[in-house]
Formats: sequence, structure tokens, C-alpha cells
Amino acid sequence: MGYSLLCKVLFGRSLMRFDKYIKNKRSKAALVLLALMLVFSLFAEVIANDKPILLKYQGEYLFPIFTAYTDARFGGDFPTEANYKDPFIMKNIKKEGFMIMPLIEFSYNTVDYELNEPFPAPPSKRHILGTDEEGRDIAARLLYGIRLSFAFAFLLTLLSSVIGIFVGAVQGYFGGKTDIILQRLIEIWDTMPQMFVLIIVASVFVPSFFMLLFILLLFSWTELTGMVRAEFLRARNFEYVKAARAIGVSNFRIMWRHILPNALVTTVTFVPFILAGGIVALTALDFLGLGLGQDYPSLGDLVRQGKDNLHAPWIGMSIFFVLSVLLTALIFIGEGVREAMDKRRR
Repeated sequence: MGYSLLCKVLFGRSLMRFDKYIKNKRSKAALVLLALMLVFSLFAEVIANDKPILLKYQGEYLFPIFTAYTDARFGGDFPTEANYKDPFIMKNIKKEGFMIMPLIEFSYNTVDYELNEPFPAPPSKRHILGTDEEGRDIAARLLYGIRLSFAFAFLLTLLSSVIGIFVGAVQGYFGGKTDIILQRLIEIWDTMPQMFVLIIVASVFVPSFFMLLFILLLFSWTELTGMVRAEFLRARNFEYVKAARAIGVSNFRIMWRHILPNALVTTVTFVPFILAGGIVALTALDFLGLGLGQDYPSLGDLVRQGKDNLHAPWIGMSIFFVLSVLLTALIFIGEGVREAMDKRRR
């Protein structure tokens, strides 16, 4: 009790809400688990790569994961990038120095041609989670895929939240005809067949990361609009807002400084759920063949391979476990934030 009172006196409500969130053991565990997954995925090049982390050759220290070195640099004959698993290159490097390989010696797009069994290969010491139908390491693809999915969902959530909050704020603050016109336009826009648009675009263009982001952004920015609109409609008639108008404060300053902080308290509780929705959307599109191509470490592609290769259960089990943990952690974090922001809970 004394600690909570001291936090409230020194740091105000923000730290009190954080303290309330930390006391929720389930949400705290989900936050720690998600943070660990993100940290490992951010350093995917150091953990899973077909290039050495550190290399010493002829007295010089090199970092192949950051800089591309040619085959000729290590005594070869070709001007292309060196293959560090080539026996000739490995022999020259070990003769003139040493190299330190990552924990998983395969990148997300590395095909293991040295396996003596057909693809997909079962888990082994060489591939701890096995390989997919093209001979690529599943553990490496999962590691890179988590980072790609979260980056996509984060950008989608950030951009859609900015647009949705802005439109909802304009609707709620000005009201009247502005609110009615924008609300009717949003209702019409929400009835657009999103899947048909994606199918048309995928049939005309080769989908890329930013193209998919733009298409999904066109339809996802309305998720927070109604909530922000309701908060601004409620707060625009408060006494402090009327007083600010009376002394000549601009509408933008009133919206930005006085109403928006209160509206964000409610909207921020939905951000983890929107993040989870973005990951599910990208995974579903990749599963249907409307998302990213084979050059990307897609979680949805692993879901498709798990469905097509029922005789290789390690593919489906791996992607099911990763998606379950990732989405469950985001949901638990969202529930924890919602409870911490709830004024009715003490």
C-alpha cells in the first residue's frame, strides 16, 4: 500500500497503471515471453545464418554477416560472394585463421543440398525442427518469419491508428454535417470486398511487403475511428473544453492537448489486439497464395506446407506452436492493458 501511494505521489497515474499491469502475473509473463521472441528474432542473422559471425583470415578480422566478401578474397576464382560451406574455402580459412558460425548454420532461404534424405527432412542434430519441402531449415524460417510478421503488423497498426484516430477526432470534435458525411463514407468503405481487391491486385502485380501493407491499410484504419469519435463527442462539451474555446484557443490545440490524451487511454487498450489481427491477416494471405512470395520467410507459407505435407507433422506442429504462443501472448498483453486502464478496477 505504501509503495503504491509513493508511486502515485511521485510519478502519477501512468506509473500506477504500469504497476497494476505488472501485478497481473499472466500479462507480465506474456510480455516477457513476447519480448524474448522479439529479441531473438531481431538478432536472427547472428543466430541463424549460413555466413560466419566472425572470421579471421590472414590476420584480418572480418564480419561476413554484415559485409559481403568475394570468393577470390579467400583464394577462390570467382568474383561472386563466397560460399563459406565450400570445402575449398573452408580449408583456406582454417589454414590462415578461423571462423565462428552461428548456432543454426542456415539462413531462411538456404537449401541444404548435403542431406541424404528427401525433403521435407525430419528433425535431427543438423536441423533441430527439420526442413520444409524445399530443404530449408524450419527453425531459421520461423526466426526470420516472426520478425517479418511483427514488423508488418507493427507498421500496419501504427499507420492505421494514426489515420483512424485523426478521422475519428475530426468527426467527434466538429460533429454536425462533418460527422454525418464522414460516418456515411466510412460505412460505405467498410462494405468494400477486401478479399476481392486483394485477389485483383495479386493477379495484376507481384505482391510485395509495402504493397500488401498499403492494401491492408486501406481497410484497417477504420478500426479505431468509432471509438475515438465517441470519446471526442463526449469530451467536446466538457467545461474545460468550453473554457478553452472561450479564451480563443485553436481547435487543433484543444483536440491535441486537451481531448486526445483522454481518448488515447481507451484506444491504447486495443493496440495489442490490432497487432494480433495484422499478424493473422498476413499469415492468412500468405497461406492463400495472395501474400508475399517465396523469397520472404513467411509464417503463412509454413502453414500451407503443414497442410500439404501431412506426412511431415513437424512442419505443422512447429508453426502451430509459434503462432499459438505469439497470438496468445498478444491477447494476454491486451487484456492486461485493458484491466490496468480500467478505472473501475482498484
